[in-house]
Amino acid sequence: MRSAAPRGSSLRTALLLPIATAAALVAASGAALADDPPPAGSVPPDQDPFYSAPADIGTYGPGQVVANRKITPKSGNLGDTVDAWQISYRTNDSHGTAELAVTTLLVPKKAWTGGGARPVVSVQAAEDSTGTQCAPSYGISAGAGIAGAGTLFASPVLDKGWAVAMPDFEGPKSVFMAGPQAGHAVLDGIRAVQNLGAGGIGASNTWALDGYSGGAQATGWAAELQPAYAPDVRLAGAAMGGTPADPAAVARSLDGGLFSGFEAAATVSLDTEFPEAGIQKLLNDKGKQALSDSRNKCLTDLLIGFPFKKLADYSTVPDPLAVPSVAAMLKKNTMGSAAPAAPVFDYHANTDEIVPVGQADAVVKAWCSKGAKVQTVRDAVGEHALEALVRQNDALAFLADRFAGRPASSTC
Repeated sequence: MRSAAPRGSSLRTALLLPIATAAALVAASGAALADDPPPAGSVPPDQDPFYSAPADIGTYGPGQVVANRKITPKSGNLGDTVDAWQISYRTNDSHGTAELAVTTLLVPKKAWTGGGARPVVSVQAAEDSTGTQCAPSYGISAGAGIAGAGTLFASPVLDKGWAVAMPDFEGPKSVFMAGPQAGHAVLDGIRAVQNLGAGGIGASNTWALDGYSGGAQATGWAAELQPAYAPDVRLAGAAMGGTPADPAAVARSLDGGLFSGFEAAATVSLDTEFPEAGIQKLLNDKGKQALSDSRNKCLTDLLIGFPFKKLADYSTVPDPLAVPSVAAMLKKNTMGSAAPAAPVFDYHANTDEIVPVGQADAVVKAWCSKGAKVQTVRDAVGEHALEALVRQNDALAFLADRFAGRPASSTC
C-alpha cells in the first residue's frame, strides 16, 4: 500500500541463505496463514506492486518519495542489527525521462555515539545483471541468492555505526553500465532518504559514496553528476575501486575471455537504455538469440552462459564497437566529462583481470585536469575481487576522515 507523500518535492561470490518458513494455526475459524499477505519485500520485484510507478510519476520531483515500507532483512544478520526501510522514489533515466527506483535504508539499532548526526553512506553494490530479481533491495529483504550478496558491501560500513542507503541503481529496466541513469538513481536515492526522514536520517546527516566494480561505476557517475544534477546533495567524499569507467575499453579487454558474460550483460542493458544506438540492427541470427538469452539474468547465469565469446561472432560487422552510433553511445557512458566536487579515493590493481586499470587511470587524469581532488592508489599485483578486500579498510579510513572534516589529500 502506498503511503501518502507530499507532491513537488563484483564480488563474484553469492551469499546463499536458507529462508525458513513457519506454519501456525490461527483463530478457530480455521483460516489458513497462507491467506495472509506475504512479508514485505519477499515477492520478486516484477510481481510486487511496490516497484510499479504511478501513472503520474512525471509530476513527482527527482528524489520525491512515492512509497515506503519497513522490512525485516533476511540477508546476513541484518534482521537483528538494523532497522530497514524500502523507499521508492522518482528518478530519471539516461534521457531524462521519469522512472521509479527503489533504495534500501539500513540504520544500525545501536545508538550513534559519535559527534554530530550519524554519517550515512550510499553503498552501490555491484549487481551487473539484467533482471530485477537480482536487485539489492530484493536480495536484502528476501535473502535471495546473489542479490543478497549486497550485504557484503554494506556490512563493513554498518559495523562503523554509519547508516547505509543501498539503491537499486540499475533501475526498473535493470540496465548495467548505463552511466547517467545510475548516477541519477544514486543521487535521487539520497534525496529520497532525506525527504522521508526515517530512522533519524534527515537533512543534518553527512553523506558519502562507496562502491566497487559495477558499484564503482555508479559511484563515479554520481560523483561526477552531483554538481550539476543534484547541487542540493552535499557529499563529503567518494570511495571507488576497480572502476569500469569506459565501457568500450572494458569490452575490448573482456572480449573472447573467461569473463565475456559481462559483455552480454552490458549489450542487453545498453540496447534497452539506448535504442538509438541501433545495436539490434547489427546482430546476426546468433546474436539475436544471444540477446534474448541474456535478458532477465543475474550475473552468475551470464558468466556461466557466455564465457570466451566474441562480439564479432554475434554481429554482421567485424567491429560493432566501432560503428558510429554505438561508439557515440559508449562515449556518453564514459566518465570524465566533468569533475566531481567531492574528494575521491580511487584504488585499482594494476593486474586486474576483469577491469583494465588503464581506463581507470584515464578518468582520474581527466578529473584531475578539471580540478578534482583524487587520491589514487594502485597495487602492483592483485586480482579484481580480492582488491576490494585488500583496500576495504583504506576506503573506510578515507571516508572516516571526510566525516571528521579532515582535509583530503590529492595525488593529482
